[in-house]
Amino acid sequence: MKAYLDNAATTRLDPEVLEVMLPLMTEQFGNPSSIHSFGRAVRSSIERARKSIAGILNAAPAEIFFTSGGTEADNTAIRSSIETLGLKHAITSRIEHHAVLHTLEHLQRSGQIQLSFVNLNEKGEVDLQHLETLLQSNSRSLVSLMHGNNEIGNLLDLEAVGDICEKYNAVFHSDTVQTMGHYKHDLQKLKTNFIVGAAHKFNGPKGVGFLYIRPGLKIAPFVHGGAQERNMRGGTENIYGIVGLAKALEIAYRDMDLHRKHIEGLKLRMIDKLMNSIEGITFNGNSADLDKSLYTVLNVSLPPSEISDMLLFNLDIAGIAVSGGSACASGTEIGSHVLNELRIDENRANVRFSFGKYNTDEEIDYAAHTLAELYKKESVIL
Repeated sequence: MKAYLDNAATTRLDPEVLEVMLPLMTEQFGNPSSIHSFGRAVRSSIERARKSIAGILNAAPAEIFFTSGGTEADNTAIRSSIETLGLKHAITSRIEHHAVLHTLEHLQRSGQIQLSFVNLNEKGEVDLQHLETLLQSNSRSLVSLMHGNNEIGNLLDLEAVGDICEKYNAVFHSDTVQTMGHYKHDLQKLKTNFIVGAAHKFNGPKGVGFLYIRPGLKIAPFVHGGAQERNMRGGTENIYGIVGLAKALEIAYRDMDLHRKHIEGLKLRMIDKLMNSIEGITFNGNSADLDKSLYTVLNVSLPPSEISDMLLFNLDIAGIAVSGGSACASGTEIGSHVLNELRIDENRANVRFSFGKYNTDEEIDYAAHTLAELYKKESVIL
């Protein structure tokens, strides 16, 4: 048996999404910048997709800009706003995705900004009082804090942070990659200046995403070249990706309540089985609290064992796909910067299980049983 439990890294493409993408790969092949009928037909598909996404998020189509994914969208929001708006100070946390953290650290090293880090508690929760203190002495800052942490699942109160940012005239960017398509975002109510989405996190295609820019906020392009995306992002558009993105978001919102109920059930089932089969198991951040974490993510801390160093390898051999941290950091030897910041015991093995709509109870049972058996038979495995 196999169990794919790494949905925070990427998700399986929905067949309905593939169906709408295929004609753009074969029959409707025109360049959307061309003025002839082939190009105009494809341009119409892009604008219908933009209108669909905007309608779902309660935004205007002119506020949606297509990108190659979440990383480009984050970079555009951060770098272009700092450059265009003349911002000299930014605030973030040390457990942000590297698309945000590395970008801001680069800008700090190059002397473009002063960077401050908001305090976190032992669970990785943002200290909102400290955020306000930082803004009191650094008004008109860029604040970049993610909605849902991709490793430990912690959820940020976007409304509370938005109120604080508005009070101090700060520009608020939130990496919403892990929550887009899984939680509802009403952009008329949220006080975010930028949010982002990546299609492959909600059963859409890889290599496409979008950036929302609040009206009235004018920034320069990050990618220069042609006049695509209303002069905001040069380069021929990923046509089938854009259409697939819009369809995936439509499906996600259409079936959100049903899928959330199913996925929450899987997460609770995994928590229950692991707690009853492995003594000394704990959960990192707020990932075991459904009210304070992504219902799609569970980050498990396992007691010290001889198998800790080979745990992910052994799970992979058993056909179980999980992560020890963020997939974007795979291949590195420095470990998870998120778990390091939470000061998790380095002798404990940590596993991120992340669930999706295609997972089953049988996969959960198999993964939990296999993990428990690995701990029971550690001397045999080694």
